[in-house]
Amino acid sequence: MDYDIKDINLADEGKNRIEWAFKQMNVLKSIQDDFEKNKPLEGKTIGACLHVTTETANLMVTLKKGGADVYLCASNPLSTQDDVAAALVKYYNIPVFAIKGEDRDTYYAHLNAVLDKKPNITMDDGADLVSLLHSKRSELADNIIGSTEETTTGVIRLKSMETNGVLKFPVIAVNDADTKHMFDNRYGTGQSTIDGIIRATNRLIAGSVFVVCGYGWCGKGLAMRASGMGANVVVVEVDPLRALEAVMDGYRVMPIAEAAKIGDFFCTVTGDMHVIRKEHFELMKDGAIVANSGHFDIEIDVKGLKEIAVSERDVRPFVREYKLKNGRCVYLLAEGRLVNLSAAEGHPSAVMDMSFANQALSAKYLVENGDKLEKKVYRVPEEIDKEIARLKLESMGVNIDELTKEQEEYLNSWTIGT
Repeated sequence: MDYDIKDINLADEGKNRIEWAFKQMNVLKSIQDDFEKNKPLEGKTIGACLHVTTETANLMVTLKKGGADVYLCASNPLSTQDDVAAALVKYYNIPVFAIKGEDRDTYYAHLNAVLDKKPNITMDDGADLVSLLHSKRSELADNIIGSTEETTTGVIRLKSMETNGVLKFPVIAVNDADTKHMFDNRYGTGQSTIDGIIRATNRLIAGSVFVVCGYGWCGKGLAMRASGMGANVVVVEVDPLRALEAVMDGYRVMPIAEAAKIGDFFCTVTGDMHVIRKEHFELMKDGAIVANSGHFDIEIDVKGLKEIAVSERDVRPFVREYKLKNGRCVYLLAEGRLVNLSAAEGHPSAVMDMSFANQALSAKYLVENGDKLEKKVYRVPEEIDKEIARLKLESMGVNIDELTKEQEEYLNSWTIGT
């Protein structure tokens, strides 16, 4: 088998962790059982560029049981769990091209290795695979039925491609499914980001000033979790509606130039670039801790931080100290990359259960409907979204009401008033 991983001898540990995660992925399990029986992906090749985690492993197994040939590479150089990569190769016969800490050249070599397999469907987390396919491997586009996209940053890129008329095939924005962004982004990012910051620093959150840059679904979840641990949360926003929402939720809202002076912890979750810049680092307290939980490592101006530092050194795993000319030290976590996947294990499997159920069912939808779709970015069909919510509730032992015939008639009528 063609693959590139760190060490095949890590496979036993990875297999145990994959099985542990699957115990909390009941929606995906039900889909896996159906896929194994009906083979909806038979004869299709799927190239996936996702974080190589235990949860992703279970998605790959599900796709393979659905009949697909599956190839996986990492969507971030620091997010790969090497034992999981080894287990996928050794025990599940799924080729993986991913090594934690790989350099940029290796990262793109791995993307190309997956594209070399001439996939019919691509799965992305950040749109790197689709972007490379469009820019340097465009000869493969005619072979693509469609693609799926996991995260906000990738959806932004893909919608830009659609707007500019360069998108060569349909894409389903898995990130925009309600069962993804309302749960994965909020509860997954919230918990796993705090987990990454604490694992890296072992610092107390309670009593600190915790600055959250961005108040989308990820920012909401992070603010909620930091507040729940006793932090005094400050939100930085550029959107007046989101800023107003943060105020109504009980948080202080201010520009980053003001927040920089008072923050103990800073975390960016905006999907934009250079949210925290040189002029902000120079305002920070001695000992300020700076992290990012947005997809790309551009939200923090790391290059600018290096330029104003008089010295730098690693003080703990995933913690680098930058001493500034004013004598203060700023601590950057995980090189400014995704702190929840670099310094911790990413989202809990129970929430990724819904996200990857969306991925699996969207792949099936593309096989069945791809020839009818335009070269656009689509939401996950509502019936898929609601079915995943129903299955999740069922797995949690939760029952809900159904509308009576009278209620249905009322909701569909315009004649019944006061």
